[in-house]
Amino acid sequence: MSTSARMLRLLSLLQTHRYWPGAELSQRLEVSPRTLRRDIDRLRELGYAVDAVRGVAGGYQLRAGGELPPLLLEDEEAVAVAVALRAAASGGEDTSLQALTKVIALMPPRLRRQMDALRSQTDGVPWAGAPSIDAATLTTLAQACRDDEPVAFSYVARDGGDTRRRVEPHRLVSVGRRWYLVAYDRDRQDWRSFRVDRVSAVETSGQRFRPRELPADDAPAFVQAGIRSMATRYDVRLRLALPADVAEADLGRWATVTPDGEGCRVRMLTDTLDWPLMVLARLDVDFTVEAPPELARLVASAGERFGRAVPVR
Repeated sequence: MSTSARMLRLLSLLQTHRYWPGAELSQRLEVSPRTLRRDIDRLRELGYAVDAVRGVAGGYQLRAGGELPPLLLEDEEAVAVAVALRAAASGGEDTSLQALTKVIALMPPRLRRQMDALRSQTDGVPWAGAPSIDAATLTTLAQACRDDEPVAFSYVARDGGDTRRRVEPHRLVSVGRRWYLVAYDRDRQDWRSFRVDRVSAVETSGQRFRPRELPADDAPAFVQAGIRSMATRYDVRLRLALPADVAEADLGRWATVTPDGEGCRVRMLTDTLDWPLMVLARLDVDFTVEAPPELARLVASAGERFGRAVPVR
C-alpha cells in the first residue's frame, strides 16, 4: 500500500471518532507502530487534531467538534483517487460514490473544481480494468467539456501518424480499459471520438463555442458505434442461457442481442478476444461459442487452466 493510500485509510478509520488501540490500527494498516506514529504526526501537521494515549494499551482518536482541513494530496494523486472512485461508482457501487463525494469535499477549492468537472463531464460503460492516462490531460479535457472551451492537442492515429487536432470537446467516456473524448473536429468538420491515452500537449484557448447537437442518443452510444465500425478483426457469435432482456441490459452497449427461445444470441465485433473472454468469465451462465474458432480454443484453454487450479479432493 502506498503512503498516500495508507494515509487515506488511516484518516477514514479515525473519522469514525472511536478510540483505536495502537496495535489494532497497526494491524489494520499492516505497518509497524513506529510507522503508525509517523503517520499520526503527519496528520497533525496537516491540521487534524488526533489525541493520543501513551503506554502499552495506548491508542489514538480524532478529536470531535472541529472542521476537517482540506485533503492535501499532490495533483496527480488526487486525480488518480478520483478517477479510480469514479470508475467504480459508474459500475453502480454506492460505497465508491459516497467515498468520491467525501474525497472531493475534502480537497482544496482549486482541485475540487477540477474533480467536479471530471465527475460531471464523464460517462462510463463499466468493464474490468482501469484507464492508463495522464492525469493532467484528463482533467484539462474534462474542464474544457464543462466550460465549452475549444482545445488543441497532439494525437497519435491508429496508423501511428502524429497529427495536431483542433476540437470542440463534448464529453469524456470510459469504455472498458480506455477513455475517449467525444468532440467536434473543426478541421475535418465532423464528430470524432479520440482515445485519451493517445492525446498529449493539450492547449486550451480561453474562448467559448456554441455546443453542437451530437448525432447520437448520447456520448457512450457514439463511442460504441465508432468502436463497432472499426473493430472488425473478429466477428464473435455466442449463445447464452440468459433471457434476451437481461443480456441486453448488461451487454447492449457492446453487442447485438437477439432472443433465441429462453436464451439469446449475442454478436460482438472486436479487434481482440480478451474482451469477450472476460465477459464470458464474468457471466454466471451456460454459453456456447459459435464463432470464431479462435475464441472457442481460447475458452477451452482457459477452462483447463481454471480446472487445474482447483485441487481434486
